Amino acid sequence: MDTESHLHIARRFIEAIPHSKALGMEVEEIANGKAVISMPFDPRLIGDPETGVIHGGAVSALMDTCCGAAVMSHPDGAIATATIDLRIDYMRPATPGQRIRARAECYHVTRSVAFVRATALDEDDSRPVAAATGAFTFQRQGGA
Repeated sequence: MDTESHLHIARRFIEAIPHSKALGMEVEEIANGKAVISMPFDPRLIGDPETGVIHGGAVSALMDTCCGAAVMSHPDGAIATATIDLRIDYMRPATPGQRIRARAECYHVTRSVAFVRATALDEDDSRPVAAATGAFTFQRQGGA
């Protein structure tokens, strides 16, 4: 499958999830089990009014969606996926006002499970906001 097809699949995948659209998520890159999805800063998503820091739940949603997109773009051809388990370690608050970007890689696939790792970053690429590892269902066409 070529890059354009992967991008089309990922966009359809994200557009089918109402909260992804509501959060303003955008696919930046997608290919061969890797995805980059970003989300703009939105004052409606602030979790701490005193600091202006975005709520961890919005970061979780971004990372989960990016991981799913990475699974959907894997060369082994997933036609559907769902989160089985996702562990997120928050390392620091995202800088208020900055776009947050998640990068995910589907690094191993079994017959029915895909394993993914991801990082969330703001404009400071040297200091991650969060890191995640997860397991996702991997449904192939025909169920095989």
